[in-house]
Amino acid sequence: LLGASMNVNMDSVTEIFLKLLFLLSVHHRHMAVVGNKYNCDDQLVSALPQSSFSSSSELSSSHSPGFARLNRREGAGGWSPLVSNKYQWLQIDLGERTEITAVASQGGYGSSDWVTSYLLMFSDSGRNWKQYRQEESIWAFPGNTNADSVVYYKLQHSIKARFLRFVPLDWNPNGRIGMRIEVYGCTYRSEVVGFDGKSCLIYTLNKKLINALKDVISLKFKTMQSDGILLHREGKNGDHITLELTKGKLSLLMNLGDTKTHPSNAQINITLGSLLDDQHWHSVLIEHFNNQVNFTVDKHTHHFHAKGEFSYLDLDYELSFGGIPVPGKSGTLSHRSFHGCFENIYYNGVNIIDLAKRH
Repeated sequence: LLGASMNVNMDSVTEIFLKLLFLLSVHHRHMAVVGNKYNCDDQLVSALPQSSFSSSSELSSSHSPGFARLNRREGAGGWSPLVSNKYQWLQIDLGERTEITAVASQGGYGSSDWVTSYLLMFSDSGRNWKQYRQEESIWAFPGNTNADSVVYYKLQHSIKARFLRFVPLDWNPNGRIGMRIEVYGCTYRSEVVGFDGKSCLIYTLNKKLINALKDVISLKFKTMQSDGILLHREGKNGDHITLELTKGKLSLLMNLGDTKTHPSNAQINITLGSLLDDQHWHSVLIEHFNNQVNFTVDKHTHHFHAKGEFSYLDLDYELSFGGIPVPGKSGTLSHRSFHGCFENIYYNGVNIIDLAKRH
């Protein structure tokens, strides 16, 4: 911009300065709009209908779960169960799978009823529940010390779920369980594809876009089956990458280099996770830079250097998800194919499921 302006003699220094200020202000506003677009801290509970709330029990109709909205005073001023014990829960249905980044709690309005600690559970179906964990253990959320103060808690890692369940652990000994809550987050956008154990998704790579020294594959999966092929890619010299679920554990099998020349040191088999066939979403990330490989399953990462003669995989331009196609036999799969769902499959930034939907 400065170079172009210097060639225009009629522009004074003041005019150039004002033009620069204008362009900088436009750029700043644009960045602010873009930044705000991706904020994920919207209030999710306040606008929900009464039918979205449920509970283990209620003390009376005026203590029903529909009155459990933060800072609201309708009814008796919050939810209270019929009996205060550790078997009670308050549940909300967000209507769709949502990214949840924070929660807040409050006691019953104008009462002696508040919860001092609670557990948070989440589910996609409202039947199969998982407990929020932090620092590798089930996390007890800090609750309230009075009826009116709001205790806000930012989640260390976000939750993707449709249903949330608050389970009180402790409460005011001079009162009973009482809760008003809010949940913060945003719409979770995802691409999902289902596999029936007899199918696979094949992605043929664009040769012009291939960087042999860099590969990044990420996906989420959910299944009830303990075995199945998630990913496979192979080359002409025996090179291959296979990601396979075996007895609920995820194994990354990799041959780097010519297995005929170096049969002993070319094979790598890394296993991560357990009980991954629990019908919950699990995330996988495989990063391959030169001969450095990072294999991550649900925040657990194994770093290693790939063995073999070469620092890259001499692989074909085809990547299969959900099974291994038999060469020369269209529609035929070898090994145990995957039965379940994949979400947000990305290969070097390419959205594979979106491509498949668009043929």
